[in-house]
Amino acid sequence: MKLPFVLAKKFVAGESFVDAKPEVEHLNDKKIKITLDLLGENVKDCETADATVQSYIDLINSIKEAQLESNISIKLTMLGLDIDRSYCKENLFKLLEVTRENDQFVRIDMEGSDYTQVTIDLFKEAYKEFGKHVGIVIQAYLHRSKNDIHELAQIGADVRICKGAYSEPKESALQNMDAIREAYKEYTKILLQKTPYPRIATHDDKLIEWVKGYADENGIGKDRFEFQMLYGLRQDTMEAFVEEGYNARIYVPFGTMWFPYFKRRLMERKENIWFVISTMFQK
Repeated sequence: MKLPFVLAKKFVAGESFVDAKPEVEHLNDKKIKITLDLLGENVKDCETADATVQSYIDLINSIKEAQLESNISIKLTMLGLDIDRSYCKENLFKLLEVTRENDQFVRIDMEGSDYTQVTIDLFKEAYKEFGKHVGIVIQAYLHRSKNDIHELAQIGADVRICKGAYSEPKESALQNMDAIREAYKEYTKILLQKTPYPRIATHDDKLIEWVKGYADENGIGKDRFEFQMLYGLRQDTMEAFVEEGYNARIYVPFGTMWFPYFKRRLMERKENIWFVISTMFQK
C-alpha cells in the first residue's frame, strides 16, 4: 500500500520539482539559499540509475532556467554505486560536466559507514577534475572522521559537517551526544581555519552558539561559512541567521521515493510524530 504524501509534507517539499519550486522561491525571497535533494537511495539496476542521472541533469537545468538560488545534493547509490564503481564514476562525471557547464555545484551526500571510504575516494577523483563544482559531507560521529577531515581540509575541499544521520555501532561511531558535540567542534575548527567556505549543518543550539562565538573570537567573518538546516525544521531560526548577517541554506528534499527520508525525520524527535498524527486528522 502506498502511503499518502500528505504525511510527509512537513519534511518534503513535494513529489516533483514543479511541486518544490514555489517553496524554493519563497525561501529565496527571504534570502535563504537552497540545496535541492531528489530523494532515493540504493538503486540496483542500470535503467533506474541512468534515469536518475538524467533527472539530476534536468534538475540542474531547471534551477538555471528558473533562476533559483539553489544547488543540488546527490547520493552515489542513486548513480549505481551498488552496481559497479566504475559505472557510478562515469555517471558522476557525466553529471558534473553539466554542472560545470552551468557553473553549478553538486554536494555528494554521505550514506551509511559501509560507503564512507568509496564515497571519499570518488569525491577526491571528482575534485581533481571539477574543483569548486563538487563538495562532500563528513559525519562527525564516525571515529574515522578525524583523519578524513584533516585530509579533506589539506586539499581545500568544500565540506558540509553534520553530526551523522544513520544508526551506527559503537565500533564505527561515537554514541554519546557530548562526545559527538566535541568531535563536531574539533572538526569545525579545522574547516574554519583551513578551508575557504565550510558548511555548518546542525539544529543544535549549543553548537550554533559555539560556532558564532568561535568565529567572532577568531576574526572569522560571517561571510566565510554558512549555517544549514533541513526543510520543515526551524525556518524562523534560518530567517534570524539572515537578519544577523550570516549565510543560511536549507536542504529541500523532494521526489516520489520520500518514505525512507520521512521515516528518519520521524524517528528523530517525538514532536515530529505528533505533527504527522495531527495531519492525519485534518480535514
